[in-house]
Amino acid sequence: DLYSRNHPMLGAMAEWMSSSVAGISHHPRTTGGRTMLFSPLFPKSAAMLEYASSEQGTPVGDYAIAWRFEDLPENKNQYNSAVVKIRIRLMIPPTAKGVLELPLHSNPKKFKKTTITISKSTQIPDIEAARTESRLKCSRRRRKRLGFPFSWEYDKDRKKWYRLESGKSIGTPCESFLFNVLPVQASWSGHADMTDHALQGKETILNAGIYEIVISNWQLEREVEGRGRLGDLPEYFRDASLDEIGPYCQDQKTGQWDVEDATHLI
Repeated sequence: DLYSRNHPMLGAMAEWMSSSVAGISHHPRTTGGRTMLFSPLFPKSAAMLEYASSEQGTPVGDYAIAWRFEDLPENKNQYNSAVVKIRIRLMIPPTAKGVLELPLHSNPKKFKKTTITISKSTQIPDIEAARTESRLKCSRRRRKRLGFPFSWEYDKDRKKWYRLESGKSIGTPCESFLFNVLPVQASWSGHADMTDHALQGKETILNAGIYEIVISNWQLEREVEGRGRLGDLPEYFRDASLDEIGPYCQDQKTGQWDVEDATHLI
């Protein structure tokens, strides 16, 4: 069935968007949702994606993450080269824990001007009110049909695929309720510097609460380009004869995956 979503390939893609793009997944060393891993993988270019978010329900409560690029230039041609800020917000339910792992340690030289601070909300926000406000904002955007500008349809008579131009409500991008919970200038405690901690690839253990992480001086770059096949992208290909890779994770000391870990699967 062409339009069925009951396929492993589509399920895997949806899981990847939540666990890697947004950056939330069950921590591999716990069970029952007691601890959640927050590890977003930001795109190189804001032209690829400007923000992402996801929620994860568990028996102990709901976890959530949201991040967005800030201070983006008005000229989108600079989305491949501007220096911007990344704001991340996390929600961890009562009695639960979170583990924050930022994917910066693989190339510390690139981030030598980057600074990272973390703070915790000193207010008790109204989560349901924030969710309601977020849904209303998203409904207004959907009515404007700001989703995918086209779709691919199959012409049975001509036996060809064609591109159908049409604004859609499906796929309309909406920001997370976490950015409605508290304003950017709300009361936050700490503002602790965690730059060195993150660059060393260390995990940060977080207790229940609302957290904000601000990454400053983040350098955007042009995304890797290829001819549409994974093997055409040099960053995703490596000759296995050059050295020993695997069996599953090149660096088995951490749960952080990189492209080297997936080479044997490709």
